[in-house]
Amino acid sequence: MIELRKFETLGSANHGWLDARHHFSFASYHDASRVNWGSLRVWNDDIIQAGTGFPTHPHEDMEIITYVREGAITHTDSMGNEGRTEAGDVQVMSAGTGVRHSEYNREDKDTTLFQIWIIPDERGGEPSWGAAKFPKGNRAGQFVPLASGAANDDALPIRANARVLGATIKAGESVTYDTSVDRHLYLVPATGNIQISDAGGHVEANARDGVAITGMDSVTITALEDSELVLVDAA
Repeated sequence: MIELRKFETLGSANHGWLDARHHFSFASYHDASRVNWGSLRVWNDDIIQAGTGFPTHPHEDMEIITYVREGAITHTDSMGNEGRTEAGDVQVMSAGTGVRHSEYNREDKDTTLFQIWIIPDERGGEPSWGAAKFPKGNRAGQFVPLASGAANDDALPIRANARVLGATIKAGESVTYDTSVDRHLYLVPATGNIQISDAGGHVEANARDGVAITGMDSVTITALEDSELVLVDAA
């Protein structure tokens, strides 16, 4: 099954400093058919104005992955961590038993990012935070794990049977991701225009559209123009 979720059908909330689109039910936006996708609970597409951000607030029992698309985000938390994550790079916060944090755009231009929440396999555990650089050149023509619960992945660790992956593909090129029929995949082109193939034909997705995929043992994506992809593979 491949279900296209066009950008214009997503939930939305504009707070002035924050212009957010919600792929799944979040805050005041609720759609009973879009509460989660397997253990993937939240995928927010956020535009944060320069000099603004999310003030200190709490979380617990959630794996929170931030993929910065443009600009940068500065993180501080109650564990004493502070870090700046730039475009193309990723940060992960395992909320565990509880953590308080803030996320601010301290740049002189808007920051755009994907905020992804995945339900952990088990509740509790010590909270943690980490960030890493993932050069886009290393993702050319292939999916590279960015955050993962698999021990053999060279990625930021998460406490869930899930992976967050990134790829860049040139127009006319294709990339195939092997999975299993019981997995829940969710694919969003950060930029570009792509075509996803299955036995029934093709589905075309533009930048910031969501594509929910399940019941397949592999997925082939072809770039109709140069594209940057983010994929979640969840139980």
